[in-house]
Amino acid sequence: MSEQITDATELRALYGEPNIRAANKVLLKLDEHCRAFIGLSPFCVLGTAAADGSADCSPKGDAPGFVEVLDDETLLIPDRLGNNRVDSMSNIVENPNVSLIFLVPGMNETLRVNGKASITTDQSVLEPLAVNGKSPKTGLVVKVDEAFLHCAKALMRSKLWDPERHIDRKSFPTMGRMLAEQTGLQTPEVAEAAVEEAYRTKLY
Repeated sequence: MSEQITDATELRALYGEPNIRAANKVLLKLDEHCRAFIGLSPFCVLGTAAADGSADCSPKGDAPGFVEVLDDETLLIPDRLGNNRVDSMSNIVENPNVSLIFLVPGMNETLRVNGKASITTDQSVLEPLAVNGKSPKTGLVVKVDEAFLHCAKALMRSKLWDPERHIDRKSFPTMGRMLAEQTGLQTPEVAEAAVEEAYRTKLY
């Protein structure tokens, strides 16, 4: 690992300039295609960073369109039940800059949205996002700085949606067993039962 790039000029010299389509695809607000993409998406990844630069990525998922498009410059992401680590929100309190990647099952293109987020507890906007009679405690309000589509190459290479490439889930340890072995806090049997109970009763 002795050969490293540490200079932006050197990096650009290695890769060259982006083509005109890639260079000009960035939007400063959501257009009809971005809005439709988000409306179809049941899953996104939220990237954040703390004030010291330490980074975090967090998966977010729910029914398609769970991320509410309030207007062409604003998104609202409900915070569903999790593990209470609140890593992303802790980062946002220190540093509002966020990045989102939206995926749509069966579609190889993805959508990136970069912006600045804040945490809201305003029940007038959170209550309409209730599921099973339970509204989220908080939501992330994302003010869009830029949005753009990614081409399909990464998902084409990964064959992410190809059922023939999906593993037999029984060939890999359960979440409970892995947590038990990694933490040593519970037996695998107890940890597996706790995880399964959470999956059954604590999605919302």
